[in-house]
Amino acid sequence: MFKTVLPLSAILSLRFFGLFLVLPVLSAYALNLEGSTPFLVGVIVGGYALTQAIFQVPFGVMSDRIGRKPTLLVGLVIFLVGSIICAVSTDIYTLMAGRFLQGAGAIGAVIPAMISDLVHEESRGKAMALMGGTIAISFALAMAAGPVISAYAGVASLFWITAVLSILAMLVLFTKVPTPPRIRHIYHSTTTTADILKDPNLLSMIITNGMQKGLMTVAFVLIPILLLDNAGIFKWEAKELWQVYVPAMFMGLIAMGPAAVFGEKYNKPREIFLLSIVLFIVSFTLMGFATKSWEFVLGVIAFFMAFNMMEPLVQSMISKYAKVHQKGAALGIANGVAYFMTFIGGAVAGIALQYSNRETLAIGLIVITTLWLLWTFKMQNPHRYSHLYISMDHVDMEKLNSLEHEHIAEWYINETENIVAVKYRKDMVEEEAIKAKIVKG
Repeated sequence: MFKTVLPLSAILSLRFFGLFLVLPVLSAYALNLEGSTPFLVGVIVGGYALTQAIFQVPFGVMSDRIGRKPTLLVGLVIFLVGSIICAVSTDIYTLMAGRFLQGAGAIGAVIPAMISDLVHEESRGKAMALMGGTIAISFALAMAAGPVISAYAGVASLFWITAVLSILAMLVLFTKVPTPPRIRHIYHSTTTTADILKDPNLLSMIITNGMQKGLMTVAFVLIPILLLDNAGIFKWEAKELWQVYVPAMFMGLIAMGPAAVFGEKYNKPREIFLLSIVLFIVSFTLMGFATKSWEFVLGVIAFFMAFNMMEPLVQSMISKYAKVHQKGAALGIANGVAYFMTFIGGAVAGIALQYSNRETLAIGLIVITTLWLLWTFKMQNPHRYSHLYISMDHVDMEKLNSLEHEHIAEWYINETENIVAVKYRKDMVEEEAIKAKIVKG
């Protein structure tokens, strides 16, 4: 599994590393460009996510029609062009155009789809967690590297680095990523958006995914602007930003490991999400009302810990909570909401800085995250499933096509490997009983 998933995770992580690299300093940099306002700065910080949300479905359809690899290449090329435009921009509107173009290369849903093609169902949760973990690591490392590099080479250099990383991702795509097998899924139901939103667990995860990403852009509009404001309380210099991001990165990485293990291995994601939301509340309380630098830094550390604890689990849990015929739709809705909230978070933070103050924004965030916490208490931890694999040569296709059981989640055919896979709850139905229903004889 690792040999298959790591190259795809590397592509996504290289892309996100480039996006994350500028986040610690982007708002302060953009605020000094010609034509800038706090609102436009907020739009720029979250702007890539708006076009991500718009182009998620078109890129998903494209990947089904022309293949996953060509679609990933198109997305990476668009991202490369957007990064170059950002690097050469000298005014707020050119930078905004580059950020929108970066997001238009919307490959965020194509890579999870490709992982689903390449990885057996019972390993898919771990694969999604591995993907989330690499993104969380890239997030943490970028937070430490961005302020240091920009202090000595300028913010434009971060966009040039991002462009180089996108070229590196293309090389990984065509040298390390295998061609997916042909999988024929057999679903016995159809799904609608209403079906997904009526499921309290799925709705909780959609809200969680959206809130986590929205709060991320709120934080990265606020942190550099508040710390570097010469008229404010802290009056830091840009070269000092590493002093907040490095300890936050370190603590975020430490928190991520146990959270992923506890959530995946011990099947306790709900508890991890609740703890993370509490840390978000602590974070915005400290950042909103801190009067000393060390108090603000503690708030940033709490934010990083909360974000990194959630990130390895979010995609995995959505795929686990969704019924078989809902997986694609559920992931699409959750990622679309997440990207939209990323944009909204930046815009709201910009408006708040332009027309209000950090204390008022903090109170609003505390109220919203508290409501989120109360909602998440309703979530349940997912069921555990087992898998039965049988050679197609031994399966009676007529019997298989009529296979229905309340504790059998799905069955599908891997045409490349010539096997039938059945996903079922081992605690509710025995393997031999399933074989008796579908084996020839």
